[in-house]
Amino acid sequence: MRPTQIVLTALVALSPLSAAAQTAPPAAPAPADTISIVRDPRLPAWEQVAKQTLDSSPRHGEYVDIPWAQGKAPLRTWIMYPERKDKAGVVLIIHEIFGLSDWIRSVADQLAREGFIAVAPDLISGLGPGGGGTDSVPSRDDVVKLVRTLTLEETNARLDAARAYAAKLPAANGKIATMGFCWGGGRSFTYAAVTPPPQAVVVYYGVAPDSATIPNVKAPVLGLYGGDDARVDATIEPAQAALKKLDRFYEPHVYEGAGHGFLRAQTLRGGANYKATQQAWPRTIEFLRQYLK
Repeated sequence: MRPTQIVLTALVALSPLSAAAQTAPPAAPAPADTISIVRDPRLPAWEQVAKQTLDSSPRHGEYVDIPWAQGKAPLRTWIMYPERKDKAGVVLIIHEIFGLSDWIRSVADQLAREGFIAVAPDLISGLGPGGGGTDSVPSRDDVVKLVRTLTLEETNARLDAARAYAAKLPAANGKIATMGFCWGGGRSFTYAAVTPPPQAVVVYYGVAPDSATIPNVKAPVLGLYGGDDARVDATIEPAQAALKKLDRFYEPHVYEGAGHGFLRAQTLRGGANYKATQQAWPRTIEFLRQYLK
């Protein structure tokens, strides 16, 4: 992939500030390792420009409500459709511990750009104030608290419902992969052990399943990790050894200098996160095309 331009400085034309803006406290300075980049449309947006990217997308996106359990609020789910004539593979996105954010929805749009149907359920649907989901919760910290209440069994039940719904979409070809980030990356890896397994599993900086679950992993797994993420990276080698003995496919890639969450935080770590994104995303698309065509 041809590297995009890295911009060190930028000038922005400002309109006159309102009185409220003039008295507001200054914004916190950017971290010292922050870089400015010009977005390559072949890569996902980073967090700060995700909403803008999503709003300007030519592709069709919509919310749907997916029933999943008697007496439970339905799963509020974001779906993005590719622009293609034939049927497409589905990527079931498992969000970070930050819930169904604009960034996750923009990743769905990027997958649609590559020809996949992207299905991103809000896994805390019904758990927020008034029975809402991520968008009903007042702060990111509160979203994190709710996500942490989800048991593995409940998470899988919700994912099963989203998967069943996605499989019946008229535009879908019947093949489904999961892709998860952070907390969702760990859940994506674990979902490789369900029966029947998805056609493929992508794990972005998520921990590997425990030793009791690993033998049940049957789906091919692609793992993408930041090199400066010791907590998660410590689980790679044991999983790789165990799956190799079982002749199961697990291909981990560790990107030197990149941190946890590098795909969302591309402007951090002095360019290492962006470099990791430039390498990891094309590898992800190649992997998905191999198993979902």
